[in-house]
Amino acid sequence: MGANPHANGGYLLKDLNLPPFVDYAIDVKKPATEHHESTRQLGKWMRDIFTNNKEERNFLLFCPDETNSNRLGNIFEVENRRFVEPIISDDDNLAPDGRVMEVLSEHLCQGWLEGYLLTGRHGIFATYEAFAMVSASMTTQHTKWLEEGVKLPWRQDIASLNILLTSTCWRNDHNGFSHQGPGLIDTVLSKKGNVARIYLPPDANCLLSVGDHCLRSRNYVNLIVIDKQPQLQWLNMQDAIDHCTRGFSTWHWASNAKNVEPDVVLACAGDIPTLETVAAAWWLRQHIPELKVRVVNVVDLMTLYPPYLHPHGMDEATFEAHFTADKPVVFAFHGYPRAIHEIIHGRANAPRFHVRGFNEEGTTTTPFDMVVLNSMSRYHLCIEALRRSPRVRSLAAPLIQECNDQLSKHHAYVRSHLEDMPEIRDWVWTD
Repeated sequence: MGANPHANGGYLLKDLNLPPFVDYAIDVKKPATEHHESTRQLGKWMRDIFTNNKEERNFLLFCPDETNSNRLGNIFEVENRRFVEPIISDDDNLAPDGRVMEVLSEHLCQGWLEGYLLTGRHGIFATYEAFAMVSASMTTQHTKWLEEGVKLPWRQDIASLNILLTSTCWRNDHNGFSHQGPGLIDTVLSKKGNVARIYLPPDANCLLSVGDHCLRSRNYVNLIVIDKQPQLQWLNMQDAIDHCTRGFSTWHWASNAKNVEPDVVLACAGDIPTLETVAAAWWLRQHIPELKVRVVNVVDLMTLYPPYLHPHGMDEATFEAHFTADKPVVFAFHGYPRAIHEIIHGRANAPRFHVRGFNEEGTTTTPFDMVVLNSMSRYHLCIEALRRSPRVRSLAAPLIQECNDQLSKHHAYVRSHLEDMPEIRDWVWTD
């Protein structure tokens, strides 16, 4: 087996011919005013990756029976699912040489991808977020293999293991608690920084930028997390590229502390946390403009680490330039809150970070009710910001009461109408 050239697949690896991802951009003229399915744009780009690499036949998608569900169905304009049994007339996009490996087994899909990468090809494993934990031990073992393999000078680089998680915990409107679990983030966070990467793009343009980076990378496990449902789009393509290159940014357009030290930093990582954070900043701007708020969005989770723990980590001066040295930080996070506390451990004055995220509270319910159940709604973030800002404490009580009144109104409305309140469902950014 060791004499087979495929056993050291990096010798056989050829770069993918990737179409320019900027050609698939959403035209965002103003932040947070239009809804689009972000993964739909990724599917269009992947469709053309298949076309561009048709002769090489060195790219596969592995997906547990969820390709259309995860809005990647444009792929089927040019490719089929692989199927070696007899095909009948009403079968949908099946062929013996199909380049989409779709079977309802996370173990099979990830195992196939790992073998495909180790033998010198490229691919993506896309699955519902909760079910990525089915093959989490395989992710761990592949990461450990990479951690050791990169130390061997005779082993050639291989394409990265790219995992796309969608149908996330915050938007499983019809599946319920069993489909609500962001645990793979914690699994990848525990691995060494020289091979582990986690990206939480907030919109389509950021997703395209991240996807292009990941498919060009080598020797990593890249975890990408974003939902499939229509969502507000935040950044035009150039801003998205700049944002993803840095891994984080202060969003000045959403802040009202442009040239002064903020009273509070509202930070976020993940698409739904970004929505709730920006909506909270908007609500505070409307109701208490005296409160100076800075909004920081994190797309590359590893940038929160100090540099000695991860090569993407930001130094202390950069960390303080965005998160300040001593002001309270209210952080909305896609996954379990403890992950952020672990990452920022050792930073100066770390207890000033107050993290909201998924707390194992879920059911079959509306999108906004999910963030309310987990205390990560815009109103919860506003309450936390008001409580943590001494300069406006004398003004805070009636505004905190108004937030609590809105939460009570939501509770009654959603149980009566089985949908979110119009002011939540139809919210967009206004100046």
